Amino acid sequence: MTKDLFKALHDVAVRAEPIDLIELFLIGVVVYAVMRFLRGTRGARLLRGLVLLLVGSTLLLYWMANVFDLVRIQVLYPIFIAALFLVALVAFQPELRRALIRLGAATWFVESSQGMDRVIDATVESATYLSKNKIGAIIAFERATELGALAAAGVPLDAQVSKQLLNTIFWPGSALHDMGVIVAQGRLAAAAVQFPLTDSTEINPSFGSRHRAAIGLSQESDAVVMVISEETGTISVVIDGNMLQGLTPERLRHALRSELGRPVAEK
Repeated sequence: MTKDLFKALHDVAVRAEPIDLIELFLIGVVVYAVMRFLRGTRGARLLRGLVLLLVGSTLLLYWMANVFDLVRIQVLYPIFIAALFLVALVAFQPELRRALIRLGAATWFVESSQGMDRVIDATVESATYLSKNKIGAIIAFERATELGALAAAGVPLDAQVSKQLLNTIFWPGSALHDMGVIVAQGRLAAAAVQFPLTDSTEINPSFGSRHRAAIGLSQESDAVVMVISEETGTISVVIDGNMLQGLTPERLRHALRSELGRPVAEK
């Protein structure tokens, strides 16, 4: 039976038309994109388990159906696949939600930000002060993906970004200090914003809620998120789920300008 299976696969490969190769390539690209999107989340393990179940059950049933001529199994197998698809929809609900949020919130035209250098300078000055005094903070900079829904759930400000205002917001005891700030279109749009926490099982277990929220927001949008540890004063920047840690003020300035404005030359 094994020889027959390999012979069948060989015959399929020999008779493959160019269009078949193109279809296989496109399928491979889609699978790679899905795996990259799910990387670092519980969905990656679910997908691997689902693929193993699908491949294993297909090979087993193919072998049994041919050896024992099990007609009923051949009839019921498509129903099994449909049921497996419905189970996958439920199991991948958080990942599907994240994908739809990205698709629905993305804007087709990104407006140019005026005075971004001034915003970055104010942010770096505030981060330097907060880091030195070990005051926790988290700031998200909106890019193509709009964060209006998150901002609406916080405290609207629509204020000019300044070192003094940021320091006041994150000062311990302030009514707004315990959550995040959103900067959009060069303005401080909202404070006391609850960012979504990541459900990844592969992040450093020592990360607290601020770092998990920074990673979570960067996974659901293209925002650039700056976070300062309350315990160590460490400055980090999170982009697309990847964290740059232990930044100095100059490295922070370079990272923000590279992502939000004009790049600066390395010193």
